[in-house]
Amino acid sequence: MIETLHGELSRRERQIMDIVYQLGAATAADVRARLPEAPSYSAVRAMLRVLEDKDHVEHRKDGPRYVYQATVPVEAARRSAINRLLRTFFDNSLEDAVATLLDHRPSKLSKEELDRLADMIEQARQGSR
Repeated sequence: MIETLHGELSRRERQIMDIVYQLGAATAADVRARLPEAPSYSAVRAMLRVLEDKDHVEHRKDGPRYVYQATVPVEAARRSAINRLLRTFFDNSLEDAVATLLDHRPSKLSKEELDRLADMIEQARQGSR
C-alpha cells in the first residue's frame, strides 16, 4: 500500500511531505514558509487536505490551527523511497546504487564512515550464509 500511495504524489505534494517528515508535525504556515516558490496559504491548506484525502497526513487541532503529521512512519517511507529509486534508476540493483553513491561522494566519507560501511557489508555477508 505504501508503494502505491507514494507513487501517486505530485512534485509539490512530495515537497510538502518532505517538510512534514523533516519537522515531524507542521501547520500550513510552517509548510508554506519552507516551500520553494510558495503558493498562497489557501493553496497550501488545499494541498494538505488532498494529502489527507490520500491518507498521507492526518491532522489534529491545536487551538485554531491544524497540525499535520505523516500517517506512514518515516522508516517505512524511507524504505518505500529507496525501493522506488532502486526500481526506477538501478534496475533493482543495490550494488549499482551503492557504487553510484560512493562515486558521487568518495572524498566526503570519513574513515569512521567507511569502517561502519565495511562492518555493515560484513554483517550482510554473514547473514546471507
